[in-house]
Amino acid sequence: MQTIRLETRIAAPALRCFLLSLDMDLHMDTTAQTRERAIAGVTQGQIRLGESVTWEGRHFGLRLRHASKIVCYEPPTFFCDEMTKGMFKSFRHEHHFHEANGETAMRDVLEFASPFGWVGQATERLVLRGYLYAFLAERNAMIKQVAESNRWRQYLKE
Repeated sequence: MQTIRLETRIAAPALRCFLLSLDMDLHMDTTAQTRERAIAGVTQGQIRLGESVTWEGRHFGLRLRHASKIVCYEPPTFFCDEMTKGMFKSFRHEHHFHEANGETAMRDVLEFASPFGWVGQATERLVLRGYLYAFLAERNAMIKQVAESNRWRQYLKE
């Protein structure tokens, strides 16, 4: 099992960052490089506690599907999604938001494990860890750009 930790500082309120992180439309806009799209479950607007989404996108040249469910939801400080179906043995992504001095620290804690024993463990360390870190960092940079500009109004009602 691998754990990725990433912190992104955003000059915006925690609630705005929280809601943008749950927005299906923004997710699709920020993952254009993998052509991810929501194909089942909640496919537009914000996803909430107990709701699920199935994503389809291109990773490693393959079209893959990943279904997840929001299992924890504590606005505006925390939510967590867990994989219900997909290529991983396990996949849990915690999203933490802490607002102080006019900015929000958005912290991701992503824990994942691959199937296939030692081959999967080697793949986690050599390929998946770096790939998923870069994927999260790019997505968070886009969330930051949207949250710090007026573009957030495209996704959220005031």
